[in-house]
Amino acid sequence: MVDVILGLQWGDEGKGKIVDYFAANYDVVARFQGGPNAGHTLYVEDKKIVLHQIPSGVFHQGAVNLIGNGVVLDPVTLRRECETVAGFGVDLKKNLFISERTHIILPTHRALDKAAEISKGNEKIGSTLKGIGPAYMDKTGRNGLRVGDLLNKNFTTSYIKLRLKHQRLLDNYSFNEEISGWEEEFFDAIEFLKTLNIVNGEYFINDKIQQGKKVLAEGAQGSMLDIDFGTFPFVTSSNTISAGVCSGLGVAPQKIKEVIGVTKAYCTRVGSGPFPTELENETGEELRKTGNEFGATTGRPRRCGWLDLVALKYACMINGVTQVVMTKTDVLDAFDTLSICTSYKINKEETTQVPFQMTFSPIEPVYRQFKGWNTAITSATDFGGLPQEMKAYIEFINKSINTNVHYISNGPGRNQIIKVDK
Repeated sequence: MVDVILGLQWGDEGKGKIVDYFAANYDVVARFQGGPNAGHTLYVEDKKIVLHQIPSGVFHQGAVNLIGNGVVLDPVTLRRECETVAGFGVDLKKNLFISERTHIILPTHRALDKAAEISKGNEKIGSTLKGIGPAYMDKTGRNGLRVGDLLNKNFTTSYIKLRLKHQRLLDNYSFNEEISGWEEEFFDAIEFLKTLNIVNGEYFINDKIQQGKKVLAEGAQGSMLDIDFGTFPFVTSSNTISAGVCSGLGVAPQKIKEVIGVTKAYCTRVGSGPFPTELENETGEELRKTGNEFGATTGRPRRCGWLDLVALKYACMINGVTQVVMTKTDVLDAFDTLSICTSYKINKEETTQVPFQMTFSPIEPVYRQFKGWNTAITSATDFGGLPQEMKAYIEFINKSINTNVHYISNGPGRNQIIKVDK
């Protein structure tokens, strides 16, 4: 069977640590979508590691890790990651596998991403400029190059053909930045990529399932960035929800068992797009400072706000979430009063549904206030040791989202996770 861990907000929920925590119980950890725009932060031997494409189970002995076909892969970023991970004594030749159907991000994809974003002016969507969108566009346009193509003697010819197509598009943008250095680095990384385990991903993972192995599917970004169900057009280019596991790894829906959704105890968002509970004031700044809310991949300051139950309940619904993990609860330790958005007011009408287009009309969040716990919880090791005010905060959330918070992260450490007694 396959269990899934994914984000329930706009990404940055702390999924890397959560996957790392659960991975010890699994035989296979597999990424099913996204690209190097993801940044999953782990702490290994007290050192901070940010993984962008390699699954977060890579530091667990005995587990194998698969980069699935739903991912778009940047070979340059992958090589750098591999060098970092190998520095911790991890043998990637034994525990990292890449689906041959995984699409490759080319240097010209990065150039197109940058050119398109610049052309939008004030209507920028907040792209990370990693080439993600253009790579997925080539995938759906049936033009993309895949990892399996590297083993074809005609790869260079195919590359040149696609590069020429991209160059014509870049000429339309009047993009003149020199990218020859990017290409040199790219082809060096391609040679490295060829030395890794390239497999038929769907057979690989279904064979593991057939053997009774436990598989953990790891998502990137968050549900509210899903290309279909997120805050379009301010979204990523892939299906970030649990349905993406099936198409991103090649597993059947009935193979999915637990869907573990990760949410912060408040909300953050990087880049542009609607964010109903955003706090553009001292409280928002305090959340950012206390929570160290800066992008793991980009370093950009994250926008911060109170927890949005309308969006959270929606994300739990479309994912079929069976368990919730709440992260960064310790960030709320110093607040006297906490707020939770329970509904939206749009054109003077109150609703508990996420609208089709969140930018058509101003959204006014309707809040319910809670008393803060005003005590440090980082040293707590069980649910009983948490303040009553915090338990009330979580219990209200449980009743609102029709599922339960099963785990609470109360600090950045690998072992700072509390299992909630049920």
